[in-house]
Amino acid sequence: MRCPKCGHLKDKVVDSRLVQQGAVIRRRRICQACGHRFSTYEEVVRVNLRVVKRDGRHEPLDKRKLAAGLERACEKRPVSPDQISAMVESIVGELENEFDREVPSTAIGLKVMSRLEEIDDVAYVRFASVYRRFRDVNQFLNEIEGLIDRE
Repeated sequence: MRCPKCGHLKDKVVDSRLVQQGAVIRRRRICQACGHRFSTYEEVVRVNLRVVKRDGRHEPLDKRKLAAGLERACEKRPVSPDQISAMVESIVGELENEFDREVPSTAIGLKVMSRLEEIDDVAYVRFASVYRRFRDVNQFLNEIEGLIDRE
């Protein structure tokens, strides 16, 4: 690893730790030429998943877009940003394990809805209304009745 301060190629690893629930290794290094300490992060490089939309379009899976949808559904609800971040990482991890290159948007929607149903019923209904394209109040009522029946 090239030292960011002097450019020397020889260094020594002084500490290694798992971060992001074991998905990444953080290594503290010290340059053997100038003594500068720096960190490097090592993770498995995965092929970027592409989302197949309902209309057939393809686009890259965007964690920020997924997080934004979850944040909108959880707005003014007792769901912390850490919970949203954990949901995003969990969902993306599952998708990477289940799909090779392309993932249907329906699979993402179902995973999000199952997570929200466990955490907050109101956020679940908000997300479901957009995902399932509710057209009237009766569809809201049907979804809420389904939630009540499951409890």
